[in-house]
Order: sequence, then C-alpha cells, then structure tokens
Amino acid sequence: MAYFLTADGGTESLRARVYDLSGTCLGSVAVPYETKFSSGARAEQNPEDWWSAFVTASRQAITESRIDPAAIESICLATTSCTVVALDRDGRALRPAIIWMDVRANAEADAVLATGDDALITNGGGKGPVSAEWMVPKALWIARNEPEIFKAAHTICEYQDFMTLRLTGERAASLNNVALRWHYQTDRGGWATSLVEALGIPELMQKWPQRVVAPGEVVGTLSAKAADALGLPATVKLVQGGADALIGMIGLGVARPGQLALITGSSHLQFGVSETPLNAPGIWGSYPDCVYPKRYIVEGGQTSTGSIIAWLGRLMNGTMDLDGMNRKAVALEPGCDGLIVQDHFQGNRTPYTDPLSRGAIVGLTLAHEPHQIFRAIMEGIGFGTRAILDAMADAGYRGSEITVGGGAGASDLWLQIHADTAGLPVCVPASRDAPSVGSAVLAAHGAGHFATIDDGIAAMVKPGKRIEPRPREAALYNEIYQQYRALYPALKSIRELRGTTT
Repeated sequence: MAYFLTADGGTESLRARVYDLSGTCLGSVAVPYETKFSSGARAEQNPEDWWSAFVTASRQAITESRIDPAAIESICLATTSCTVVALDRDGRALRPAIIWMDVRANAEADAVLATGDDALITNGGGKGPVSAEWMVPKALWIARNEPEIFKAAHTICEYQDFMTLRLTGERAASLNNVALRWHYQTDRGGWATSLVEALGIPELMQKWPQRVVAPGEVVGTLSAKAADALGLPATVKLVQGGADALIGMIGLGVARPGQLALITGSSHLQFGVSETPLNAPGIWGSYPDCVYPKRYIVEGGQTSTGSIIAWLGRLMNGTMDLDGMNRKAVALEPGCDGLIVQDHFQGNRTPYTDPLSRGAIVGLTLAHEPHQIFRAIMEGIGFGTRAILDAMADAGYRGSEITVGGGAGASDLWLQIHADTAGLPVCVPASRDAPSVGSAVLAAHGAGHFATIDDGIAAMVKPGKRIEPRPREAALYNEIYQQYRALYPALKSIRELRGTTT
C-alpha cells in the first residue's frame, strides 16, 4: 500500500492527516498555535510554531494510522495564503510572519493600484481594488516601515514556502500562491517585474524565490534534518501544494468548466474553473494554471458569512441553541415574514468591493423572533453568493452546480437555502476536509500513482449528497433577491448623505 502525509496549516492550528490511495483518512491530529493581535488590524505568528506543530501533528497522525512510517511516499501541504515571511540566509525568520488577515498595508495597497500596471488585470479587470492582504502590499509595507528588515531579508515568501525550505532546503514558491496573490501570470510573462519597479523596490524580485513549482509537481525530497525530525525516510518526496482554499477545490472535485466551489466558514469564497481567461469588474482573477494546467480560476468572496451567525449568538449571550434554531427556521417560508439581511457586516469583497458598506436587517417588527432573524441571515448570505454568481455570469462564466466545503456543509437548511437562492444544485462530497483531501490527491499524483490531477480526483474524492433547488422556493427567492439588490445602492446613498458608514 501507498500512504501520503498531508498538512492543513490554518489560522489557528495545523492538522496533519495520513491518507491511503483510495482517499481514506487513517490518522488525523491537530496542534494549535498562537496568533498575536495588535492595534492597526495587525495579526502575526511565529513561523517556528508552524514547524513545531507540523512535526508533532505528523508524528502523532502516523502513529494513529498504525502504518509503517517507511510506507509514506510523499507529503503535500495546504496553508494559509498571503501569510508573508521575511527570512535570513539560513532560513530563520527576521520578524514574526504577517498573516493573511493582517491589513496594516492599506496605504500600500492603494499605492499598488495607483501604478496602473498591467498586472492589475486580476483585480477587477484593472479597476481594483487591491487587497491589503496580498503579497506586494505587505512586502512594500516592510520596505517602508522596517527598512532594516527588508534589506537584511534574503527571502521574502509565504507560509507554504517557509515549510518547503524547512522540509527540503529548496528555495521555491508555489505557482498556486504566486498566481493567486503575487500578480504572477503564466500567460503574461510570469513575474510582475514592472509593478515592483514602479513601487521603487526592484530588489524584491531577487528576494522572492525564483523557482516556481506548480501544484502536484515534486519540489524535492526530505533533507536529512527534516527526515530525522519527522521519523521518515529521506527518500520521501515533497509535492507542491498551495493555498488552502484553492487546494480545497481539488478536494471537492471541482475541476471542470461550469463547476463552482463554495468554501465556507467565517467567510465564503467562490471559485470557478474556466478554459479561457476572464477579467472583469466585480470579480477577482482569472488566475492561469494556478490549480490545473491550462485552466483558469475565477474568484469571488463574501467577507462575513458564518461570522454573522456567530455575531447573533453573541447577542444572545451564548444562549443560542443552534439545533433548536435550525428546527424552527426550517418551518419558515422564504422571506421570514418580510425580513431581508444585507450581509456586508465587514464590508463587501465582491461584487461591489466596498469596504465601507455595512450590514443591515430590514423589515423588523415587534413580532419577529430570533429564529426568523437566524434564517434571514442565511438567506442574506445566499443572496450575497448569488450576486457574485451573477457578476461571474456577466463576465462570461456561468456555473452549472455548486460544490460546498467547510462548515456550511453540515447544515441541511443552509445547503437548501443556497440551492434555492442560486437556482443551482448544491453538492457535498463525502469528506468536507477539502484542503486535506486535495493535498492527498496532489501527493499521490506527484508520487506517480496518477497521470493527472483529474485522475487522482476520480479515484480519491468520494461523492456525497446532492441538493436540488425547489422550483416554488426558488421563484419566491428570485423576487426577494431583487429587493436585496436594491438595498446596497439605497444604503450607499444614505451613507454618502451622512458622510459616514451605514
């Protein structure tokens, strides 16, 4: 038997899993690590904590799987993206990592957009905005605010690349990350050299790893030191992974044009697969070759989704019975007796890309109860997803089905609302651990068991359930959706009159 070690390096912890060639998980262990928050929307982590967590979780997951460690053929990791690390020549961090949710680089993001560089076509077709989360704004922030760190840095890279260096000694970047968040475009010459030069930091080009490795390709084998730390043979291959959400597309089996991946949690991410490039206002991308060769990925996103449900729970002082709320909410008619929720509680990522937009609950009466607000929030999030799918359709990408990964896959009500509001079937694979399953597919492909990533998906991603939209409810939601779409311009005009946020 062949076995594969994967790691899902998230915001709060790293989870190592062991898979066999059928896609069955044999062992799974998570180890947490600390995030330090400070004023100015800053969030940082210690890269040594990632390595320590990986070693501990991997050893325990292998023990739990009851396999011979010598039978592990390859390793693949999915990690947070836009988590930026500055390293010295020996691969040691010069400062804590600036993780993905850190948005201190807002001014630098504006400076990136102001260049008007051709590489910005992935940002709403060149109209922007540029996110402060991305690599170039964060690197520019270091150059402007910590020039001694920037000058001393031999390598500026991401979480994924730090782990690659620690595992193999190779200074390599994932094509997935650089195409997604570094403005690297295989169909436009690769590196965004002119963008970096326009920002006055041409030396950044040499600080980035120059070797770019596509997902599923072998980076190298374990260094003697890494092999000893993990208790594995030095012949074990490291197969390139990438950003957790994008590797999650593979784990969901979303690989064909017309499919849509919906990655759920505190926020929503929508990804579609296209055979042709798509660049337009209201969407991000498209990103060539970043997951599958000769295919493009188009992206949308909602900043707050599951986090709005959590907000409602906090308002109820922790007394919210989630199962009870679901049972009551299922019995309600679409529209919750006149309630409409605008889901912009932390601004809007797409299709409006308006960070100043705010959430709203419209139509409240003294007769409304918490379970009605609960369902209305779900409906508002469903409408927000539909608005993104409409923006994709306007750009030329029309989805035929939605495949869901993450927390929302556990709620039948949420899945049905998404199917009804979008008017599309919703699929949930047997395993919702999409980044780990995707990593296992890549690991098996890189080890030579499958000729293509698609072949690996066919063998290792197991189907689950399928939820069809209900014609009556879909028709009702279509009418309510028009009212939802009217909310944003109305509230924006009020905000502009007040000169503040709404």
